[in-house]
Amino acid sequence: MIVGPLKGYHHETYAFPLPPESPLRPRYKWGKLRSPRSGVLWYDRRCFASEDRLLLMLEGRVDRVPESVEVAPGVFLQGFVEGRPPGGGPLPGRPLSGHHEGQLARLFQQVVAIKTDEFDDLPRTCLPDGHPVLDDDSTVFLNRLTDFTATQVYDRHAEEYGELFERLGVRRRALEALALPAGRLANRPFTLVHGDLHRHNFIVDHAGDLWTIDWELAMIGDPLYELATHLHLMRCSPRDAQRVGTMWAGAVEEVRPGASREWQRDLPYLLAYKRVQSVVTDVVRAAVGLGPRNDPHRVALPVAAWKVRRVLEAARGPLGLTQVPTVPQVMSAYAGWLKRSGPATAP
Repeated sequence: MIVGPLKGYHHETYAFPLPPESPLRPRYKWGKLRSPRSGVLWYDRRCFASEDRLLLMLEGRVDRVPESVEVAPGVFLQGFVEGRPPGGGPLPGRPLSGHHEGQLARLFQQVVAIKTDEFDDLPRTCLPDGHPVLDDDSTVFLNRLTDFTATQVYDRHAEEYGELFERLGVRRRALEALALPAGRLANRPFTLVHGDLHRHNFIVDHAGDLWTIDWELAMIGDPLYELATHLHLMRCSPRDAQRVGTMWAGAVEEVRPGASREWQRDLPYLLAYKRVQSVVTDVVRAAVGLGPRNDPHRVALPVAAWKVRRVLEAARGPLGLTQVPTVPQVMSAYAGWLKRSGPATAP
């Protein structure tokens, strides 16, 4: 029996029961094969060319991540972790349990403890030209992320979706304003960063333990980006954000002194980037999700508009919005865009 394709943006994933002779069979009942989807836009700056080779490197170093085995040259089989997202589903703003938060703290420690030179043999796509290694410059790291979103996401889609960006108040100058002068952020030692720690990338197994899956957006960079991404994607309340941030800082400092240097001062800059990045990403995704403009899924428009309005509200500060468009105004912006002829270009 083969189950799939399972829901996913970057890959088509198929799960199936493992045969007795599989090297994963002693630890997993099911395995999964993943095939990259062609023509998919990466909304995030990707660092490692192969998630599976990264997982092989993490084996024995990071608890509760899927095992991967190479079953043929360049073909990998991953163990399929059976379970559910923490909290029983997508519950925005709900914190992890104390038990799972403790396991998350351990994950933070194990990830930052790995020396960055141990990744030298893994094929990487994020090294700037002429620089064989990254240099622990937190300001340069943030500016590279900002530049990626500006050039590879916003500019790349400006011709197709520029009308939507303009009507919704999402302007390129907001991204340009996120770039910081040299030395503005404290330099923290670069570490491995999962880069996508949200509820759907956690699985609680049948024993009640927290697993971390989907490492395809992992990178080497400022460890504070891990915290910023997690707080943003989990939609933590200010009170929970302070508590989780304090937990993160204490955990990483134990194993990598300096990893949390000036974190409370610098965190707002990384959060501002994540909020603007989410708006640019979700404006495009919502448009594509409505289908071709000559035959759109109009019943999906209210939900899409609500989602876009939510990320606009979260980013109103860095976007410089005095007023956030209402849901009807967002719907009107998309309805006007849909009237133009021609099919939407799916990334």
